[in-house]
Amino acid sequence: MLTTATATAVPHIKQGRARALCAAGGALAAAVAWIVEVPLLGIHLNFRFGMGHIQTIAVGQVIGVTVAASLLGWLLLERRAPDARLLWTAIALASLAASLALPLAAATTSSAVAGLIVMHVTVGAVVIPAMAHTARAR
Repeated sequence: MLTTATATAVPHIKQGRARALCAAGGALAAAVAWIVEVPLLGIHLNFRFGMGHIQTIAVGQVIGVTVAASLLGWLLLERRAPDARLLWTAIALASLAASLALPLAAATTSSAVAGLIVMHVTVGAVVIPAMAHTARAR
């Protein structure tokens, strides 16, 4: 008789800790990208907000949005789908691609567009594979 066991990518007890570390790692990656782009390279991360208002993106906003997006991704991982890892990764990659439209549409300079795109891709490169690794395999 042949039986197979399905192993989880990360043991259930450590899963919450691993996902919290993913969110923290994403926030750290975003903060490092902001530090390189703004103080070191002198890029002004400005975007148009509303009717003619221009807002500068601060490091606190970068960290807050990254943590919020990571936690939203964590909630999506809690769904019990047969191919949770594949489904979550596809949704995360589609969300990353959609998020790139915002810098393209609202950034005030080409350097701000490039800086924001680099920041989005950096966070995605850290959070998406790490969170996908925590999805339960079935």
